[in-house]
Amino acid sequence: MTEYRKILVSLDLSDASEQIAVAGRDMAARSNAALILMHVVEFVPTEPMGETLMPTVQIEQDLAQRSRAKLDELSARLGLTRTSVRVEAGNKKTEILRVAKEEAVDLIVLGSRARHGLGILVNFTEDTVLHAANCDVLAIRVR
Repeated sequence: MTEYRKILVSLDLSDASEQIAVAGRDMAARSNAALILMHVVEFVPTEPMGETLMPTVQIEQDLAQRSRAKLDELSARLGLTRTSVRVEAGNKKTEILRVAKEEAVDLIVLGSRARHGLGILVNFTEDTVLHAANCDVLAIRVR
């Protein structure tokens, strides 16, 4: 098995996030690797005329703060050591790949959901990351 030095765990903060974080934690423990927990706040849509009820920047900042708090709580609950937390804003696929390159990670861990019907034709995050990443990718089947 490859010895990983730095592992990026991408979480969507759904109920499955703990399962994915545990898998990342276990991989990091086997290799004594540093762990990065990350969540991407996707862009907040605006009205067609460019007007919103609240300023978009404020909404994204609020979402980022709440996301950071959830990641910190999850990290503490799982007893994660040698862990840093990142909250990024933008396109999920792009940000995962950017942070992985910036942090020079050896492994990206993310969730994967079963697909059925027309969902098979959609380009999911894990597909894009798997084919575009310059490192190993571990997709955890979400229960």
